[in-house]
Amino acid sequence: MHIPDGILPAQVGVAGYAVAGLATWYSLRQIDRKPDPTAEIPKASLLTAAFFVASSIYIPVPPASVHLVLNGLLGVVLGYFAFPAILIGLFFQALVIGHGGITTLGVNAAMMGIPALLAYHIFRSRNAVGKMLAEPTRTGVFAFLGGAVGLGLAALIFLALIVLNIPAELDAGAERAAVVTLTIAHIPLAMVEGIFTAMLVLFLRRAKPELLEG
Repeated sequence: MHIPDGILPAQVGVAGYAVAGLATWYSLRQIDRKPDPTAEIPKASLLTAAFFVASSIYIPVPPASVHLVLNGLLGVVLGYFAFPAILIGLFFQALVIGHGGITTLGVNAAMMGIPALLAYHIFRSRNAVGKMLAEPTRTGVFAFLGGAVGLGLAALIFLALIVLNIPAELDAGAERAAVVTLTIAHIPLAMVEGIFTAMLVLFLRRAKPELLEG
C-alpha cells in the first residue's frame, strides 16, 4: 500500500511533505512534554524495525496480495512516537527494498502515520467507557479497534489519492477498478492486524503494562 514515485503530481508530493512535517513537529512536541522524552526510544526503535520488516511479509488475498502494515499497532503501543517511527521506517523501505518512493515519502508518511495517531487516541479512549466493559475485555476491544482502524483508514486514503490522481495517459476505468480491488483486499488484513494488535496488547498488559501508552 505504498505509493511509488511518478504516480502523484508534484504538488501532491509537496503537500504530503508539508503535512508530514507538521505531523512530525506536533508529535515531537508532545513527546518533549513527557517527564523523560528519551525513555521510550528503545521501544520505538524496536517497533520501527518491526514496521520495516512487516512490508516484506505478503499475505495472498485473491485476486491480489497484501502485506502487513502495522501502523495501527504502532499507534496503540507507541503513541506520539508512532509518526516519527513510521516516517523513518518508510524512508528505509523506499531506500532498501524499493517500497514507496522518496518524492512520495511525505504522502506515504501522512497516509499511514495520521491513522496511527488516531489509533492511539482510540486506544486511550477506552478509559472513558468505564464499567461498561470489564477488563481485560475493554483493553482488548479498543486495541483491536485501533489496529483495524489504523490500517483501514490508511487504505481509504490510499484509494482517494490514487483515484483522484490517475494520469491522463492511463485507462482511468481499469486503474480505478484495480485500485478498488486492492483496497477491498485490505479489509480482511485490517481484521488480522486488529486481532494481532489486541493479542499483543493483552500480552503486554499482563507481562509489561508500563510499555503501553496511556
